[in-house]
Amino acid sequence: MKQKLTMTLACLFLLVGSALAQTKVTGVVTSSEDGQPVTGVSVKVVGTTVGALTNLDGVFTITVPNLNSRLQFTYIGMLPKTVKASAQMKVVLEPDSKVLGEVVVTGMQKMDKRLFTGSTSKIDAAKSRLDGVADVSRSLEGRVAGVSVQNVSGTFGTAPKIRVRGATSIYGSSKPLWVVDGVIMEDVTEVNADALSSGDAATLISSAIAGLNADDIESFQILKDGSATSIYGARAMGGVIVVTTKKGKAGTTRINYTGEFTMRLKPDYGNFNIMNSQEQMGIYKEMEADGLISFGRTYRASDSGVYGKMYHLINTYNPATGYGLANTQAAMYGYLREAEMRNTNWFDELFSNAISSNHSVSLSTGTDKAQLYTSFSYMNDPGWSKQSKVQRYTFNVNALYNLSKKVSVNLIGNAAYRQQRSPGAANQHADGVTGEVSRDFDINPYSYAINSSRALDPNTFYMRNYAPFNIHNELATNYNDYDVIDTKVQAELKYKPITKVELAVLGAYKFSTTTQANRIMEGSNMARAFRAMDDATMRDNNPWLYTDPAQPNSKPFSVLPKGGFYRETKYKMNSWDFRATASYNDVYANDHIVNVFGGMEVNNTDRSRSYFNGVGMQYDMGFLGDYDYRYFKQASEENSLYYWLSNSYGREVSFFGTATYSWKGRYTLNGTVRYEGSNRLGKARSARWLPTWNVSGAWNVHEEAWFAKTFKDVLSHATLKASYSLTGDKPAVTNSQIIIESTNIWRPFASDKESGLEVYRFANPELTYEKKHELNLGVDLGFFKNRINVTLDWYTRNNFDLIGPKVTNGTKGEVSQYMNVASMRSHGEEFAITSKNFVGKDFQWTTDFIFSHVKTKVTSLDTRKRIIDMITGSGFAKEGYAYRSLFSMDYRGLTSSGIPTFINQKGDLVTSNIDFQSYELGNLVYEGPTDPTFTGSLGNVFSYKGLHLNIFATYAFGNKMRLDPAFSSYYSDLNAMPKEFKNRWTIAGDEAFTDVPAIADLRQIQADSRLNRAYNAYNRSTARVAKGDFIRMKEISLSYDFPQRWISYLHLNTVNLKLQATNLFLIYSDKKLNGQDPEFFNAGGVAIPMARQFTMTLRVGL
Repeated sequence: MKQKLTMTLACLFLLVGSALAQTKVTGVVTSSEDGQPVTGVSVKVVGTTVGALTNLDGVFTITVPNLNSRLQFTYIGMLPKTVKASAQMKVVLEPDSKVLGEVVVTGMQKMDKRLFTGSTSKIDAAKSRLDGVADVSRSLEGRVAGVSVQNVSGTFGTAPKIRVRGATSIYGSSKPLWVVDGVIMEDVTEVNADALSSGDAATLISSAIAGLNADDIESFQILKDGSATSIYGARAMGGVIVVTTKKGKAGTTRINYTGEFTMRLKPDYGNFNIMNSQEQMGIYKEMEADGLISFGRTYRASDSGVYGKMYHLINTYNPATGYGLANTQAAMYGYLREAEMRNTNWFDELFSNAISSNHSVSLSTGTDKAQLYTSFSYMNDPGWSKQSKVQRYTFNVNALYNLSKKVSVNLIGNAAYRQQRSPGAANQHADGVTGEVSRDFDINPYSYAINSSRALDPNTFYMRNYAPFNIHNELATNYNDYDVIDTKVQAELKYKPITKVELAVLGAYKFSTTTQANRIMEGSNMARAFRAMDDATMRDNNPWLYTDPAQPNSKPFSVLPKGGFYRETKYKMNSWDFRATASYNDVYANDHIVNVFGGMEVNNTDRSRSYFNGVGMQYDMGFLGDYDYRYFKQASEENSLYYWLSNSYGREVSFFGTATYSWKGRYTLNGTVRYEGSNRLGKARSARWLPTWNVSGAWNVHEEAWFAKTFKDVLSHATLKASYSLTGDKPAVTNSQIIIESTNIWRPFASDKESGLEVYRFANPELTYEKKHELNLGVDLGFFKNRINVTLDWYTRNNFDLIGPKVTNGTKGEVSQYMNVASMRSHGEEFAITSKNFVGKDFQWTTDFIFSHVKTKVTSLDTRKRIIDMITGSGFAKEGYAYRSLFSMDYRGLTSSGIPTFINQKGDLVTSNIDFQSYELGNLVYEGPTDPTFTGSLGNVFSYKGLHLNIFATYAFGNKMRLDPAFSSYYSDLNAMPKEFKNRWTIAGDEAFTDVPAIADLRQIQADSRLNRAYNAYNRSTARVAKGDFIRMKEISLSYDFPQRWISYLHLNTVNLKLQATNLFLIYSDKKLNGQDPEFFNAGGVAIPMARQFTMTLRVGL
């Protein structure tokens, strides 16, 4: 009995002693970047299950067995740290650059990824950057699952067509919202996404971020689902791309220089299916034999090349030198023989390997009280093609001042100035009668090189538009100059009245202005065409001459006797934003994390656009104007204006709030609501104001106690997410109120002219936001201590209240009115895997693979479109089909005369009896979507010590595209022809073996005045469609980080040298393309494809 009592007392004393021996430890955890406290850091006693979390002030309290215990501190985005316990601890965590994506930046908030329930991807700008490609938006191609980037034009300033999880609107842009340092970026002019591939001059100012210097960007955060974008409400239906620029760092001063030097390769005829001069002259000789080329037809033709020049030389006499060419068979044979052997390389004539450069210098410095980052960059691109030079200057400053522990001010300023030149370009237009798509006076170098005969002499003037034409002369005398200024200044004040509450006020002002000056000089083909009337035949057929209706039986004459044109278009945008927010963050009882964020926002955007046509500008006479009053008389009779001005005003206000609750960072619930209104919408409150919302949740399974025991190190991370949301977007139309425009009523005579008002659009008081419901399910997995990371997302979207035409009874004066009557559904899957295949002391190998699939279907759309609308452009929408679908004429083979046949609008088999303006669309054939349905990439990075090899390929599948239009009922000796003309129909019976139409002879042309309709239909038929699938070697780069021991003698901190090849080649594409880039629409104008290029980059840090 005594022994039992003694043992009991001993155990009791030991237990009490052990309890008394335990010690409470307190401390604070801060970040080395800015010295600020870090909330939510996990603190654990090594070897035990005892743990705690830091509160809003970074303070923690934990009980340890004794002061010899060791504590482990872990936080997403920071390097883990283990230290010995002490009574009052101060722990500083370093950022982990390898897990940059673990901190989510929404533009309004910065959140721990454990508490973020949306679908998002974050990429380091340094990792995604394409050296030598100044437009930062293009660097996103293939980097993020669910983000499609199509380089429909490679001209600087033209935005690529970016889709986040596919299209979200039928008539809207579906473009993502760009947010830079918390401020929404606005375009100076609103260019629809479908118009980006048009080649029109306005596309060169379609990118809101063309003024951003890539060296200033820290990271991109792509917000994809409704949970991630819901804080932006009705501006984020197409996704959000958040750009975070670099900031100064406390305790360090760094000066960095980056120099990029890029050489672009000229296009090569070996990649194209274009005839050389010998093959081309063979075709011309056949046309001559058939009477299609002759002195009578070609000498006075509007367009003529080798033969036309020969006939003009024969008919030109100079008293001093005689005839330009003797009218003998030997002389003509010698002239044509010279052309046959010429084989002009237009790519060498019109493109250059000139080196472009981009220089950037930045300064980063700071103390605990203030941090500063500032930079300046200069880009000089002499131009890949003629008249495509660019110079850009950017300046950036980011200053953060910690006025006290409670108050801080962040001041950011960005400015960019760009001077750019492009070939002169009119807008593209389609002829609804003949089905021809054309652009007047097009001199696009790329388009010219692949469409012009290689038998032409690059130094000789030929005939075009009845006037002398030489491409070099035309590019020198007809071009666009752009002056672009983009500025943004913003200030954000943050105040913490108590540790758990933060109040913030942000104000921003943006100003953009662009002047586009089209200089058309007196020596240009365009100016000469307005006065080309060398003989009666030219005079009577030249469409650029004027016949005065007030003078019966008068002959056409020129209204531009002298000079050329100076056409100026000005774009201007003023925009300001104001946002006030409040946030509350706390951790209760070390387990309950609460985050509440709310505020209000006001946006104001004014845009103006003006146009002026300076007629008779004499550039050789000191810019002296000399106009004929009859030019304005003709313009008045045609109801065209030589000057116009338009203004638009946008006013928006919103209120928003989001709340997040998490238990131990394990289970998280989030709810977001936003209520906003816009002056562009209907008067009714239900139309003008829209509530958007989101409910979502996440389960961090790896935080469960049983997880590590169950999966060991095989599965080291697992997070399940789900969200359901309603977001929206402003409609593409603005007819919430009646739109009345001033107009000049058309009258046949200028003396009868009168002004008036016309109803452009009748009011739609119910006009409201386009909306989208989205369900997203996602899972993030990490295997083998996160050496392999996998992200899977599945989503479905229901887009409703979309803008679409509604057919009316016409009593109001409109046959159809655009209203919120259309809808569309889409669904998709996203898969991304990052694998650290080998991690050694000196050698590392990582792989990234991305796969995305999206399918859209228009579920409701009352379309009243003509055949010409459905088969031209970049695709059109029709109920029951993809958002943008390719429709074609139903080609049914060749006739016994080699003319293509089709099923027309009446269901008959015809050649030219086609009404392109018919609304009967049953004869059209659906080919497929024009946007890829499968996109992604595969990248591998091999590192050995300081050497890094990057091999990166992108791919896209699932879309169809139209082949370049190459066929016509009439060909001039200016035209180049594809080599498939060798397989064209030539004799009866060939129609059984070929689908290449015949070159129509004179009898066929004279017998059928509509024959051009057959050939235009053939260009847009099922015979001229290819797959848009491709696999592209996007980047191969080799870089070297010089060892510190080498560069320390030069007092340098870092030196890196990088060689990069971009867009090197296509690994796979449809053979039918014959060199045509599957991403690029050869529309002429200012559009050129992305170049194959080599870049050397030098980065030096002091």
